[in-house]
Amino acid sequence: MAVRQVIFAGLGIAVLSLSGCSDNENPILMHAAAQERGPDEFGIVPTRPLEMPTNLSELPPPNPAGANRVDPQPRADIARALGGNPAAAVTRGTADGGIVNHASRFGRSEGIRAQLAAEDLEFRQRNRGRLLERLFSVNVYHNAYEFMWLDKYAELERWRRAGAQTPTAPPRE
Repeated sequence: MAVRQVIFAGLGIAVLSLSGCSDNENPILMHAAAQERGPDEFGIVPTRPLEMPTNLSELPPPNPAGANRVDPQPRADIARALGGNPAAAVTRGTADGGIVNHASRFGRSEGIRAQLAAEDLEFRQRNRGRLLERLFSVNVYHNAYEFMWLDKYAELERWRRAGAQTPTAPPRE
């Protein structure tokens, strides 16, 4: 009988010791180990078909860090389809200046990214799950952020009552 109690006490101490090894500074709410393993539908990226240039001497020199000409470039494709400049669409910062100026016309906070990161870290520390959830890497992300979710059907009804034309929505589950 005493041997059994010693074994259970030792197991209890081991479990408590392992639970103390968690990262209290940066809690993880979404555990990859707790997710179902399945195919990654975003892992396959279709590319354009390869093309033979008319003049091989006009090819640029190889650049391992450069972009491949057949890689998808959705920003450039959209600009090309709308009659814009594809080169300006892929340039970051300068092309979006008008949008940024318009969005910040009522003021903006320069340190918003750091502020949001600190607030999110504090939120994750408060909602990191119970002891056994942390010990067994149970996914608590959805429970922690569920109150922030948008009810898509209530929002659809709100816009319809306001008289806005809305597309059809899939039926409720």
